[in-house]
Amino acid sequence: MSNPQQQLFVYGSLRSGFRNPAYHYLTQHFRLIGEAVVKGKFFDKGEYPVAVPVSEENFIYGELYELKNPDEFGWVFGQLDDYEGLNTEEGETPWYRRDLVSVYRDGKPSNAWIYWYNRSTEGLPEIPVGDVLAYLQMKYKP
Repeated sequence: MSNPQQQLFVYGSLRSGFRNPAYHYLTQHFRLIGEAVVKGKFFDKGEYPVAVPVSEENFIYGELYELKNPDEFGWVFGQLDDYEGLNTEEGETPWYRRDLVSVYRDGKPSNAWIYWYNRSTEGLPEIPVGDVLAYLQMKYKP
């Protein structure tokens, strides 16, 4: 059984379909559990979509991972915090924040860490689909 404190939910550039160089880092330290959803909403920031938590039944799709070596939690998540822009200059608002959230896989709840967008979404267009990959394929379809 997976330890929820050692799980990570990813919905954007760290998903397997993005082919992001940071995904290689993810696969070195995490094992894919499978697809999952969390309550959230996407907004189009221009160069990439961002997600924020919501209380209503609006879900975003992503992938659930488990840390391979729990003893590396501090170091591995510290690296991810850097990647997600949590470590900013004093007085600057971080781009993202890491929260422990309810994740649903095959209808069953669990908990996992997620990186939410931590700045205002005012003026950003809401993305009507809950899947970043599907949205980007529609947005950039020739």
